[in-house]
Amino acid sequence: MFEKEDLIRIANETMPFGKYKGMRLIDLPEPYLLWFSNKGFPNGRLGEQMALTLAIKTEGLEGLVKPLKQPLT
Repeated sequence: MFEKEDLIRIANETMPFGKYKGMRLIDLPEPYLLWFSNKGFPNGRLGEQMALTLAIKTEGLEGLVKPLKQPLT
């Protein structure tokens, strides 16, 4: 299971590399996350967050995360 802090991070942390660099994790396209799922998520916290983001998206629960977004600085 996940904690509220995990959802807040997914809503506000951005992708640090690649085609979608700078995009919030919750806003990453599902096909992109599925590609990573097949190829292997990055090691560490980023990979865990991306896997959780994919689970949230495939279950249709994005509406629970998007209200947690804070303005980009």
